[in-house]
Amino acid sequence: MAPMAHGYERVVVSGLGVVSPIGIGVENFWRAARDGRSGIEDIPAFAGLPLADYRCRIAGRVPDFDPSRYAAAYAGIERLDRYAQFGLAASTEAVRDAGLAVTPDNSHRVGVMVGAGMGGMLIGEREFDRLYRTLKPHRVHPGFIPGITLNSASGVIAIALGARGPNLTTSTACSSSAHALGQAMWAIRTGQAEAVVTVGADASITPLVFAGFGTLRTLSTRFNDEPQRASRPFDQLRDGFVMGEGAAALVLESQTAARRRGARIYAEVAGYSGVGEAHHMVIPREDGTEVARTISLALADAGIPPAAVDYVNAHATSTTIGDVVEVRALRRVFGTHADRLLISATKSMIGHTLGAAGAIAGVVCALTLETGEVHPTINYEQPDPECRLAGISAAPCRADIDVALLNAFGFGGSNAVVVLRTYEG
Repeated sequence: MAPMAHGYERVVVSGLGVVSPIGIGVENFWRAARDGRSGIEDIPAFAGLPLADYRCRIAGRVPDFDPSRYAAAYAGIERLDRYAQFGLAASTEAVRDAGLAVTPDNSHRVGVMVGAGMGGMLIGEREFDRLYRTLKPHRVHPGFIPGITLNSASGVIAIALGARGPNLTTSTACSSSAHALGQAMWAIRTGQAEAVVTVGADASITPLVFAGFGTLRTLSTRFNDEPQRASRPFDQLRDGFVMGEGAAALVLESQTAARRRGARIYAEVAGYSGVGEAHHMVIPREDGTEVARTISLALADAGIPPAAVDYVNAHATSTTIGDVVEVRALRRVFGTHADRLLISATKSMIGHTLGAAGAIAGVVCALTLETGEVHPTINYEQPDPECRLAGISAAPCRADIDVALLNAFGFGGSNAVVVLRTYEG
């Protein structure tokens, strides 16, 4: 497939990093994803707060995460919020994977762009609780403000790497890091940077956030006693999403810079679109027209016709209306080709990682393009007739995949779609 004709610098993926409920590190994560392993489990009670009073009592938590492993990258990592620790860990892994050295000579050409939905909620809730228990405002931790700002992770990552290029944080709820990928692509296309470490991170399984999603009635409650069955995109028994946490990072580079370094190239980032639905804060437009428009614009940006798309990493949160709308949109855009698409939902295994979801989907798309392996959508046992597409499967498969699409949709109607394709130099 020929490169797009816009005349911009082509953008490629040269490094990957993951921190997830099914594995830390790309190799561990990808093995578990291909095997269809679930990372959803019972969560322990919050300190001083009975979990029995919560409607949902399960989540996808990152097990055995040790921030001290990354202490060499950032002194004081133990004082960071968990989401920033995840982001730093994933970016460290991705930069190492890319073999990218940030030096005084190139530091102003290396950027950091992060997508985060909630930010430093662990620190925020802890200090709020401390203030009202002690009634001592002067005892609020001095790191409270820089620790809870949504750009805390992008600042920390840039400091750790010495990256002095464009530094941005995007917060559009669940589409945050998909937008970050798109913005990073544009920064490289237009010459603002030659490399961008692009990260999605969230760690919001906290007493208040967990309660908030519960009262919003978006979380699954049917499978509290069978946690690994709870996240079931496109299945007739789905009753809401399962919260997850984690981070993913992708090193995006200009083709010129990556080839000059002799870097391994996983895939090309070919197109992006971000659309606001202006419809409802939580519910997408039910006919799928705005999601379809987002997909169409991303494909147009990539210069790729719908019939050339092989694989979709679906947003597929496992909510009753969201999954239906996404399938309606796919049918609008792809017509009969929709039944030839291979489709998988990573959230079936790790839950909904909020702001990290788009970046994790980006890692999956890059690996799928490189290996031809499509991970399963687990718990797809009783297909919902309104969501049925031939390419959704509870079994893994192999195929020749040249073009992949990732969908990410956030509260407030913030839609993002990114197109990746097999790199051809």
